[in-house]
Amino acid sequence: MMMLKLRSKRFSRSNSKLSSGSGNGAGGDGKGCGGGGGGGGVGEIKWEQRPGGMLVQKRDNNGEEELITLRISSVSQCHDITIQPTSTFGELKMILSLVTCMEPREQRLLFKGKEREDSEHLHMVGIRDKDKVLLLEDPAIKERKLMELARTRGQAIGTPYHTISV
Repeated sequence: MMMLKLRSKRFSRSNSKLSSGSGNGAGGDGKGCGGGGGGGGVGEIKWEQRPGGMLVQKRDNNGEEELITLRISSVSQCHDITIQPTSTFGELKMILSLVTCMEPREQRLLFKGKEREDSEHLHMVGIRDKDKVLLLEDPAIKERKLMELARTRGQAIGTPYHTISV
């Protein structure tokens, strides 16, 4: 069995091509266009998998997390929420539940005229900084609350007096 040592390809011009037409050699230090050995970086390339399943080279944000601010509008209120763009609509609903006192299952989020699923990622549907998202209460749950409220009030109205035994 034969062992081979593979070398990485360097994407730089060779000196022979640079010096063949000109007399000065255009640098002649053997390093080519890249300067320090070609390829630009000494370290290993880091990869990340995007929510859509695509494998891409990891971005270098110098330790800073990218955040976007969304304007969430409901019928009577407006909230500015700061969140990571790679978050899901379900995570956004969890944050909104703290602000609006509506449970995540009661919330309906619309962006660009379409209701978005909890598993959809914000950046995958095109949300950017300062975009507006519409928050609506689920009509079925709202109706169920009103019926329950009417039923509890109906019992209280039907029996205004309670017998107390001592």
